[in-house]
Amino acid sequence: MAAEGAYHSNKKRIWTVFVIMSLITIVEVILGIIKPDSLHHAHIFGLSILNYIFIILTIVKAYYIMWAFMHLEHETASLRWSVAGVLTFLCVYLIALVLTEGNYIYEVFHNSQYKWIF
Repeated sequence: MAAEGAYHSNKKRIWTVFVIMSLITIVEVILGIIKPDSLHHAHIFGLSILNYIFIILTIVKAYYIMWAFMHLEHETASLRWSVAGVLTFLCVYLIALVLTEGNYIYEVFHNSQYKWIF
């Protein structure tokens, strides 16, 4: 019988995290290389469905990194959601701001007399 607090190997947990993160990354890379026309040219709210997929997969990876490497899986639900909820909100907010501003700048230079200087 093992004593309480005895060392136990986390090899299975490490490999599980590695496989999950690798699969998500492989899906992102394959979609980035292939860029299916049905996802790339279909737009919702000015953004292609492919971009939405990338954003969702990135947020899933960020949440899983917090879950596994910040050891949130062993914490109470309120602490998990206070960390994950705030991070998810801030990521979505930053993505929305960057995409909105980038789209505005593109439209200004694309549809005006100003020329691209950068």
